[in-house]
Amino acid sequence: VQLQASGGGVVQAGGSLRLTCTVGGRTAARDTVAWFRQAPGKAREFVAGIIWTGRSPDYSNSVKDRFTISRDNTKTKVSLQMNSLKPEDTAIYYCAAKRQLYITTGASDYVNWGQGTLVTVSS
Repeated sequence: VQLQASGGGVVQAGGSLRLTCTVGGRTAARDTVAWFRQAPGKAREFVAGIIWTGRSPDYSNSVKDRFTISRDNTKTKVSLQMNSLKPEDTAIYYCAAKRQLYITTGASDYVNWGQGTLVTVSS
C-alpha cells in the first residue's frame, strides 16, 4: 500500500485547510486509514480515522467538532477538513493505513505511512 499526503500549508488561526491522502495498492480500498500528527518535540498522536465504508469515523478529543474525515466513492482518497484551526494544531500531518477493519489510535498499529505534510497555524 502506498500513501501520498498533500494539502498542508500556512494559515492564520481560525482558518481552514483540507488535507488529502491518496491510497494506492491492490487492497487499498478496504484499508482503515487514519491521520496522525507530530509537533516538534512531541510524540506522534492520533487525529482521526475512518474505515473503508466511511461510517463511524473516530476523532481525538482535541479536534472533535473542528475536523472532519471523509472517504470518496473510490475509497482511495481520504480527506481531512480542518476548520477553526489553532496554533496548537501546528504539526506534520501523516496519513497511515492498516488492513484491520477497525480504527485504533496507536501509531504502531498502522504499517503503511505517507511522507507527511506540514501544517502551520499562525496566531
